[in-house]
Amino acid sequence: MTLSAQETLFKYWQHDQFRGNQAAIIEAILAGQDCLAILPTGGGKSICFQVPTLMMTGLCLVISPLVALMKDQVHHLTTKGISAASIDGSLSKEEVETILQNTVDGDYKFLYLSPERLESKQFISFLPSLECCLIAVDEAHCVSQWGYDFRPPYLRIAKLRKYFPNIPLIALTASATPTVQADILEKLSIKNAVTFQQSFARPNLSYAAVDCEDKLTKAADILQKVPGSSIVYCKMRSQTEIIARELNQLGIHSDFYHAGLQQEERNKKQQAWVNDEIRTIVCTNAFGMGIDKPNVRTVIHLDIPENLESYYQEAGRAGRDGNKSYAVLLYFSTDIDYLKNLPWIRFPDVPTIQHIYQCMADYLQVPVGVGEGIYYDFDLPTFLHNFRLNGQLVMATLKVLEQEGHLAFNESIFLPSRILFTAPPDSLESFGQAHPALDNLIKFLLRNYPNITFSPTPISEKRAAYYLRLTEEQLQEGLKKLVAFGIIAYYPRKNTPQLHFIYNRAPAKYIHINHQAYSERRKAFEDRLQRMIWFVQNEIQCKPVQIAQYFGEADAQPCGICDNCLRKKKRNLTPAEFEAISLEIKEQLLTATIPPTTEYLQTKLHSIPKKKLWETLAWLQDAHHIQISNEGIINYCD
Repeated sequence: MTLSAQETLFKYWQHDQFRGNQAAIIEAILAGQDCLAILPTGGGKSICFQVPTLMMTGLCLVISPLVALMKDQVHHLTTKGISAASIDGSLSKEEVETILQNTVDGDYKFLYLSPERLESKQFISFLPSLECCLIAVDEAHCVSQWGYDFRPPYLRIAKLRKYFPNIPLIALTASATPTVQADILEKLSIKNAVTFQQSFARPNLSYAAVDCEDKLTKAADILQKVPGSSIVYCKMRSQTEIIARELNQLGIHSDFYHAGLQQEERNKKQQAWVNDEIRTIVCTNAFGMGIDKPNVRTVIHLDIPENLESYYQEAGRAGRDGNKSYAVLLYFSTDIDYLKNLPWIRFPDVPTIQHIYQCMADYLQVPVGVGEGIYYDFDLPTFLHNFRLNGQLVMATLKVLEQEGHLAFNESIFLPSRILFTAPPDSLESFGQAHPALDNLIKFLLRNYPNITFSPTPISEKRAAYYLRLTEEQLQEGLKKLVAFGIIAYYPRKNTPQLHFIYNRAPAKYIHINHQAYSERRKAFEDRLQRMIWFVQNEIQCKPVQIAQYFGEADAQPCGICDNCLRKKKRNLTPAEFEAISLEIKEQLLTATIPPTTEYLQTKLHSIPKKKLWETLAWLQDAHHIQISNEGIINYCD
C-alpha cells in the first residue's frame, strides 16, 4: 500500500503537518507539473522534492552547487534509511562509475551532483539508462545572470530535459526577485510552471540597522543583553579570528570560521556550535548554508552585505524556532561610501582583466594553446605578492573569467591521487619477484585500474589501503618506494586552491568578453547595491516590508518590531517642530531641479537633526503627502 504524502512525512521525518506551501508543491509534482518554489531560508525546501520522490517509482536527480550541502543532504537521508549518493570532485573515475552503475541498478532514490557533472561524457553515457521520476534544481537563482550569484554551469541543466521530457522539474531558491524568477523559468526551459512563493515575513524576527562608532563594543553589548546562540558575520577572514578572540575576552564564548580553514577543522567548529558547545560563531559568509539550527537568537552583521538576497538569507538563520530573535546590522558611514565605489572593483575594465589573465598565465607558466582541462595549484597570496596586484580586483577578474566560461577557480577542491605506470609492463613481474613487499600493491593497481598504464589515473587511497589491509600511511610509503624505483609516477591528492582552465589558454589581448552582457550584469549589480544602501539608511519604512517588496510581495504589512516600526511608536516631535520641518521639506521638494532623494534632502536641510527629519518624513508618508520609492526618490503628492 502506497503511503500518502503526510504518512511519508511522518514515517521519515516524524512531522505531523507540512509547513507553508509544502503540501501544495508536493501535490503539483505528483500531478506531473513543473514548479518554481521560492521558499524563505529555513522554509523546508528539501521536503518538497524528497517526499514526492519517495511516493513515486524511480530516481530524483538533485542539482546543487555546493559539495558540503550535497554531502549533508545525503547523510541526513541515509540516517533515515533512504538510499542516496552524491558525485563530487573527491571521487575517482572508478568510484563515479560504481555510483552511476548502482544508480542504474536502482540502488538509490536520490542522486546529488553539481551542474558541472551534467556534460561529462561519463555521466551522459549513463543518462539513457536512468529511470528518473523528478529533477530538482537547488539554488536555482544561480541560473540567472540578473541574480546575485550567477553560475554559468547552471545554464547546462536545461539540456537534461531532452533526456527526460515527461517528468516534472522543480526549481528551488530562497530568494529571487520577479526578474530573476522569469529568467529561471526561461533558462531552465520551464514553460508551464506553477510558481509558489511563500511570504517573506518573519513575525518573530526584529531587524535593525545601527550607525555606530564602535562595532565590536556594540556587538558585545547586544550579545550580553540577548542570551542564546548567535552568529556574527564579517567580510574579511582575518577579522573573524580577531573578533572571536575579543569576544572571548569579554566573557562571550566564541570561535571563528572561514573557507580558508581545513575542512576537518571547519566541520569540528560547526558541530561544536550546533551542539551549543560554542555560543557565538564569528564567520564569513562561507558559514551557514544548509545548517538548520532552530534556536539562534541573534545574527549580527559587522559589514553591510552587497545585496538584500544575501542579507535576508544570513539574517534569516535567526529564530527558526519561532521565538523572538534579532538581526542587527552595524555600520559606519564610510561603509556606505565603500559600497558606492564597489562597482568599479567588482567589474574591472577589460584592459585590467586582460592584464590579470596574462599575470595568471605567467605565474602558472601556461603557454598559449595549452591548459584545457588541467587543474593548476594556485596560491593566491603568493600570486598577489609576486605580481603586486589588488586582491579584490583579482577575485573580481576570476569571477568574470568564470562567468565568461574561460576557467574555474576553487578555493578548496579535493583532487584524488593519480598514478601512471612508467616502467615497461614486461619488467613488472620480475620486479615483483625481487620486491615481494610491493608485489601485492602493483597487482592491486593493475587489476583495479585498467588505464593506469596509459594515463595518470585517479585512485582512492582509502579503498586501496582497506583491500590491502594497510594504513593509508603505509600505502603512501609503498607508492613512494615505487616512484623511487622508477615503476610509477605518483601525483598525491590535493586539497588546495585550484585554477581549472576550461579551454586552452588564449592570448590575453584576444580573451573574449561579451561586452553587452558584462555591462548589463554590472548595472544589475549597481541596482542591488543601491537597494541595500536604501535598506540600511531608510529610517521610515518597515524593514520586513522593504524586503518583501524587493522580492515582489506587494501586500506585506508592517512588522511592528523592527527598528523603524519601533521608532514610529516613539515619536517625540512637537506640533510646532513638525509644522516647521514639514514646510522646509515641502519647499525643497517643490524647488528641486533634479528628482530629490532622501540623501539630497539631508544635505540641503543639514541644520535639522537627522532623527527629526526622518520622523517628519515618516509622518508625511503615512499621511500620503509624499511617496518615497525604494531608491529613496521623494515625490510630493499634494
